[in-house]
Amino acid sequence: MQRRTPFERLHRRSVGFVEREGATWACFLVTFQEEGRWKGYLSFRRADGEWEDDEVRTADIFLEDSEKAIQGKARELGRPLLSGLLASALHTAEQRRGTEPGLRRWFRNQLARRARELAGEEDDGAAGLSLPRLRSLYESYRVDQVCHFIALVDPPAFEEAVTRVLEGKPFDFHARDRHQFAMMVVEYIEARLPLPPFEVWAEDYLAHRDAYRSYTQALHQGERLP
Repeated sequence: MQRRTPFERLHRRSVGFVEREGATWACFLVTFQEEGRWKGYLSFRRADGEWEDDEVRTADIFLEDSEKAIQGKARELGRPLLSGLLASALHTAEQRRGTEPGLRRWFRNQLARRARELAGEEDDGAAGLSLPRLRSLYESYRVDQVCHFIALVDPPAFEEAVTRVLEGKPFDFHARDRHQFAMMVVEYIEARLPLPPFEVWAEDYLAHRDAYRSYTQALHQGERLP
């Protein structure tokens, strides 16, 4: 497993775009300083990617005395080499994940879909918000909070936590009762989140509907979260 560098120490800049099998990937140069020297790697993200899990990276392939030197070497990389590095990064990511989608991504997708189902269509104004409608939006909000929490957890740590919740059993995507297992995990997380009661949430929601809409959109589209 690749060692992680604290986010605040990473410098990230766009390198360009790479086409692969009909998909466009944005390429970024990521640099950081360690023990007096500068290191760097390339990170690739699908242009239509929704989650952080849609991004793959190379190993640390640059080592120089200055960040400027790494930037210079990165500019010299041609499209064929970038394409080769993307292919290698994808192969490494597939081996690390296995043939199934990432567990954290799977949970986030399921929860986002459930939250949208609960929220239903947007109302034109506060006058259309009946008590049952508000309760549906509140349940959608609670699901979103679980989704947000999962988004903040490192994928390997989340997989370990799921295994613990399931009493040592790894999550099986093909299991007939996988929905029941998933609900056990979601309920376990939700019960430990400091969520407001319905009455408090409803008052705040009616006063800040636009803020709630913006937050929900960012969460479901994989944008930067508050």
